[in-house]
Amino acid sequence: MDQQDPTSATAMRRARRRAVLLVLGAAALFTLGAACVKGLGNQVPLAQVVLCRNLFAIPALLPLLFAHGGLRALRTERPGLHAIRMVAGLGGMFGAFYGYAHLPIATVTALGFTMPFFLTLLAIPLLGERVGPRRGAAILVGFLGVLLMTGPTGGERVDLLAVGMVLFGAVAWAVAMITIRQMGSAGEQNVTIVLWFAIGSAAVSAVAAAPVWIWPTPWQWALLAGTGLISALAQMLMTEAYRRGEPTLLAPFEYSAIIWTTIMGVLVWGELPDGWDAAGIAVLVGSGLYIWRREVTLGIRR
Repeated sequence: MDQQDPTSATAMRRARRRAVLLVLGAAALFTLGAACVKGLGNQVPLAQVVLCRNLFAIPALLPLLFAHGGLRALRTERPGLHAIRMVAGLGGMFGAFYGYAHLPIATVTALGFTMPFFLTLLAIPLLGERVGPRRGAAILVGFLGVLLMTGPTGGERVDLLAVGMVLFGAVAWAVAMITIRQMGSAGEQNVTIVLWFAIGSAAVSAVAAAPVWIWPTPWQWALLAGTGLISALAQMLMTEAYRRGEPTLLAPFEYSAIIWTTIMGVLVWGELPDGWDAAGIAVLVGSGLYIWRREVTLGIRR
């Protein structure tokens, strides 16, 4: 039996460590981007926030465009799927950004992790996949976590409209992920998918923002620019991480965002989770990790 080269094994371990650090860094940056959105509150129209998030992300993506042949990277034979991905991605942004303005930042992050549940459910009719009883039970338990988080909090109930908007955003992101999977299976390059989404979503959100546009203050401009630039950098770190390491290794570390957002919420906004929130977050994270583990197990068996 051939033994693995020690040098190769060491290089692999180093690559995996770097990949894990990149995921942790990306999760922390996504938290900073979310904090920028929350810092704007309701003072800037939501459509304008989404526009600036997309607009300021484009300069950060230009090196990616030039590295893949310039405008040739925008060539596509699947404009319909790009349109669906764009609409779904915008829905995800609107849902999450609305939540940041009305809910604790850690709550929005935790609710966002329902996306794998919706992804699993939508994959049944859209991709023809099968969901066994174990994953089905994990999804039900995950939604129990949502119910715990929407229970009494500090003597009051949480904003159910905001919760609904965040869950709507999670469904939209799940549709976007399925569309990306379909385009990838059809041979579409990742760079093409990323660039068309950035450009198309900026154009569409510009139309939506025009009627409600207000002129931001210098501080608001800084937050709007930070939302786009930080999110783009986080996305690039996450992409590089998954290029270096296996998804089966890295996916659980994305849940570190719960830690970052909880710390941010406590330090900046005094949003200390109560018992219901903590229980709901724990159930959501546990269910998500179980579904991830089942996906890994089934993938290995296949």
